[in-house]
Amino acid sequence: MDDSISDSQLNQSEVDFETESNQVLEIFCGVDAQFVPKVEMTFNTLEDVAKFYKDYSKVVLHHSHPCCPDQAHMLKQHRELSMSLRRTIENNDEASIRPSKTFQSFVAAAGGHRELNFIEKDVRNYITREVRNVSK
Repeated sequence: MDDSISDSQLNQSEVDFETESNQVLEIFCGVDAQFVPKVEMTFNTLEDVAKFYKDYSKVVLHHSHPCCPDQAHMLKQHRELSMSLRRTIENNDEASIRPSKTFQSFVAAAGGHRELNFIEKDVRNYITREVRNVSK
C-alpha cells in the first residue's frame, strides 16, 4: 500500500478550499465582512495592504465566552508572591534547587495547584528578574 501522493497527483475537484469554519470565524471574531481577507484580493499600493491588515488585526475586547469568576485569581493582575514565598524561592535558588522543584514543594504544602494564587512561571520569572539580577 503506497500512501505517498505528490501534489501534482491531487485532483483539484477533490480539494475543498471553501469551508464552513471561515463563516464561523467571521461571526465570532467580531470583524465586519468587508475587513475579512479573501483569496486573490488585490490592492493598489503597499499602503493599502498595510491599512487593510492593520484594520483586520485590531484587538476585539469582548470575549466569546464568559470569564469564570472562581478562576479570576489566576489572571496575571491577581497573581503575586508573598514575601515569605519570595524568601523561600531565593533560598532554594541559592541551594541550586530547580524552580520546578520549588514550585512542587509549594503545591504539596498548599494541598494542590488550585490552592495557590500563582503559577510555576511566576516562580521562574521572579528568579530571572529579581534574584539573578541582584547578583550582577
